[in-house]
Amino acid sequence: MLEDCTNAQERWGGVHQLIDRWLEARRALLVHFVDLKASCDAELEAVSKAHIDAFSELLMDYISAGHFEIYPQLREEARAFDDEPALALADRLMERLEMSTELVLAFDEDYASSARCEQHLARLPAWIDRLTKGLGERFELEDQLIARLHAAHSPDAIRTEADSRA
Repeated sequence: MLEDCTNAQERWGGVHQLIDRWLEARRALLVHFVDLKASCDAELEAVSKAHIDAFSELLMDYISAGHFEIYPQLREEARAFDDEPALALADRLMERLEMSTELVLAFDEDYASSARCEQHLARLPAWIDRLTKGLGERFELEDQLIARLHAAHSPDAIRTEADSRA
């Protein structure tokens, strides 16, 4: 999954500063996620609430940035280019993204307090497995959003399209 993140950053990096920062936040999230998983695999009882909190904070920040900064920016760009097919795709993808958002919120709730963390610690490996699948799907959907709603409107893409019509 970390390799896919690097590939996405190489593919979309430099296109827009906001997306660049978001992809960097994704990379940092994945580094913490891999570290948390390794800690769970090594000695689950030694995983601290602070370790879970650090990951959860990055996760919530990443999800929030997507919903409140990135997705609206991408939709606005598609609107500016009168790209109705891209907007329709965004609506379909957003419905699918909501599923992983619900997963993230449930994880955050399960580990929100020290008591809940202690109560749910044995379930952390199962949560890690669910998050692996859910975040992997989320990143794929987000990359599709970037590709269709932003990269398609980049100056290079517009020049290529104009050249092909000439």
